[in-house]
Amino acid sequence: MGNISTSYEMGSVVKGATVLAGLDSGAITPNTVLVDNPIKIKGTPIKKSAEAVGLGPLNYSSALKYSSNVFMFKTVMAMAGLQYQSNMTLPIKADTFTKLRFYYNQFGLGVSTGIDLDNESIGLQGGNTIAGTALDLGIGQYDTYTPLQIVQYISTIANGGYRIKPQIVKEIRKPTIKTDEIGDTQYSFEPDVLNHITMKEEYIKDIQNAFKRVTQEKGGTGYVAFNTAKYNPAGKSGTAQAYQKNPKGGDPIEVNNSTFVAYAPTDKPQIAVAVAVPSAFLPNTPNTIAKELARSALDTYFDLKKKGEQEVENQEEKQKEVIANEVD
Repeated sequence: MGNISTSYEMGSVVKGATVLAGLDSGAITPNTVLVDNPIKIKGTPIKKSAEAVGLGPLNYSSALKYSSNVFMFKTVMAMAGLQYQSNMTLPIKADTFTKLRFYYNQFGLGVSTGIDLDNESIGLQGGNTIAGTALDLGIGQYDTYTPLQIVQYISTIANGGYRIKPQIVKEIRKPTIKTDEIGDTQYSFEPDVLNHITMKEEYIKDIQNAFKRVTQEKGGTGYVAFNTAKYNPAGKSGTAQAYQKNPKGGDPIEVNNSTFVAYAPTDKPQIAVAVAVPSAFLPNTPNTIAKELARSALDTYFDLKKKGEQEVENQEEKQKEVIANEVD
């Protein structure tokens, strides 16, 4: 039940929604190139991507591949009508938060997924509209989401923009006394589309391609974990700062949540997964666990699928043999 009842800051996995929000709002275009270097807002600490010196000029596809924070910061600024200048003030108003959340909601982030279960959490919104926190919202480090919400989000991108209601039961079949048979279908539950996101089809395809680059191109944040996968995966990694109680008392301990969303195959998606590991690792230590779990989940699915297909093939061959024997 934790997948629907507990929520966390999910980090950079949400950046696909941030880019699509920027594109749909007109804040950025497919030709936009933004320089990823540490930025300085007056009266605040430096804000940057994971790379200390920055990633240089990036379009939005490369920004997702390398998980640029700064590209997202500048996109949110542009949505607020601002252009970054060193040591600038940041007059971001509350309506920028509203606009961002309007877009995130389209993917199921911050709203009910529609699942028919009690006690679903819709996550928590950050409690203020201090300008700098709008930048944090754009990289998934302000509002919280459930694992089910982020898998609905990645599924919406994977299937071309349709947010589908999660279903617990696919079909109901008649009982049978034979262990090697399944009964006839009595009732099937058809997919229920909750909404279609407002972004253009070509923008969604570009994000799909960027998520493919994450796992299949050198330098992508998911490449090491997924480059040997044969099932054509796509995905996005995430890290979010968090705090946990200090067992020795005193100040809370700074930790990081580790997240990963993925789907496969990229051309005809069959499965989507979301992994969220709260308080997974300490700052400045390796972050691999969510990627490893996502890889294991997808490997298991496609292994089982292959075994199932082989089983069906074997049963069909046996049936042909029986028919042949009867004819003889």
